Amino acid sequence: MLSLLRPRQWIKNSFVLAPLVFAREFLVLPSVARAAAAFVLFCLASSASYIVNDLHDVERDRAHPVKRHKRPLAAGTVPVRAAVLLLLLLYALLLLGFVFLPAVAVPILGYLALNLAYTYFLKDQPVLDIFSIAAGFVLRVYAGAVALEVPLSHWMAITTLCLALYLASIKRRQELTSTGTDARRVLRDYSIALVDRYAEMSAVGALIFYSLFVISTNTQLAITIPLVIFGLFRYWYVVESKEEGESPTDVLLTDVPLALCILAWGGVCVYALMS
Repeated sequence: MLSLLRPRQWIKNSFVLAPLVFAREFLVLPSVARAAAAFVLFCLASSASYIVNDLHDVERDRAHPVKRHKRPLAAGTVPVRAAVLLLLLLYALLLLGFVFLPAVAVPILGYLALNLAYTYFLKDQPVLDIFSIAAGFVLRVYAGAVALEVPLSHWMAITTLCLALYLASIKRRQELTSTGTDARRVLRDYSIALVDRYAEMSAVGALIFYSLFVISTNTQLAITIPLVIFGLFRYWYVVESKEEGESPTDVLLTDVPLALCILAWGGVCVYALMS
């Protein structure tokens, strides 16, 4: 049953905590509590979206060479009825959470609506599918900002969008190389060369906008720019040399240099903003 929630994917919801760091609220206990609550609610929302997706794609997943073993509904390890009951429980917990933290209701409901549209329509639309995935990350950052009642930096939003576009493009690239066009309908409209250009453009955009963001926020944060460059390089190395990248979460959890780079980036950011 736990596999339906995909807890390994909750690491993506750490984007919710970005405003806590860059707004210098990480030493304010009420702010930390609100940010943590927003993170938990986004974990509930993302798990609910995964269940909706699995319910919709159960027959397609059964024909997939990998998903038929990994997805519990496709593999038959969890009955559909249990998945529906779990989904209703998640929705009930979200509604309860909105009572205590009403500010995040709008971004989270927007995220749920976006993923519903993605599951039933957008996932089969070229370019829109990639932007839909990226928009979910922007909504995470926005939820973190409204939870703290701080304005969302335009630089932070566009940096998040570009980084997420980069990851989504790499995901499509690896799906093409590993399973061809049979894994998803939308892959028939892509080529490796095309998504490579998308990834390159997005990576450059993320680096430029991040640099503008940190310099306009705190010049001491400029020291983190080399770490960001290393992270982008390392991720692409893992994709090209180790043929990974279809799951950014798996890369982060298994590649030690990349994980250390991200931890160092976070530590340097906190140190610079404290001084």
